[in-house]
Amino acid sequence: MWGLVLLAVSVLLTVIEIFVPTAGLLGLTSVIVAVAGIVCLFKFDGGWGLGGLLSAVVLLPSVFFGGIQIWRNTDAGRRAMGMPSDEELEAKQLRELKQRQAREAILGMEGVVLTDLRPVGVVELDGKRVDALADEGFIQAGRRVRVTAVEATEVRVRAI
Repeated sequence: MWGLVLLAVSVLLTVIEIFVPTAGLLGLTSVIVAVAGIVCLFKFDGGWGLGGLLSAVVLLPSVFFGGIQIWRNTDAGRRAMGMPSDEELEAKQLRELKQRQAREAILGMEGVVLTDLRPVGVVELDGKRVDALADEGFIQAGRRVRVTAVEATEVRVRAI
């Protein structure tokens, strides 16, 4: 019954290959051990050998692809696939929320045009330089403006 033990070791090596990437070395070893197990089973009895062969053909790929599905949802799997971790996603959402709140905070602010708005230019709001879009036409540098809308990265202003 060494054949059954070798098939079990082959399945174990396949599982380990999923979680400990060895560039296919453990996978290749798993296949070699499975073949040795099947040969042992055929030497014992043809029926056992056929059963071992069918089991290996079905079980090894199933274990491998099932393990990959599980591995994708682990931290190591997400890192290997370039997916952000839960902490990175939360940090990104927090950054975006703060940026959105900062943009919304300038709504209604008044400032001074630094470069002519034709219709795009630079205005100074609360001591900070901000790219802005004039709601209507041309606004000369030096004029006072009020922020009328903030959409994504676009700040719209109107002359006062």
